[in-house]
Amino acid sequence: MPPMAFTGVVTKAGFMNKTATVTVSRWVVHKLTGKRIERSTKFLTHDPSNILRKDDVVLIRNCPPVSASKRFKLERVLKSPEGEREKAHAQRMPTSPLPPPPQPTQSSATP
Repeated sequence: MPPMAFTGVVTKAGFMNKTATVTVSRWVVHKLTGKRIERSTKFLTHDPSNILRKDDVVLIRNCPPVSASKRFKLERVLKSPEGEREKAHAQRMPTSPLPPPPQPTQSSATP
């Protein structure tokens, strides 16, 4: 099998240990009408560290069979919405704690 690498979206993760389902889409032109049609294929991908989450964009590469149905392994995560959300949340949070509120001053003169 020649080396193949595909970019796809994780559609199912966390249900099987060390396995995620990646959907790879491509565009083809219909022979008769000439319209573009989106075709998609699902691949079971080996994820040894269970880091993939749903809606991650990943690069997968073919490999020798890992199991009866897994023929691809995770190369790298290109984009992770959950990771980006955590980064944005960390940037919004202040790095140092807030200063204590000012103490009320007591006047020395009493009426």
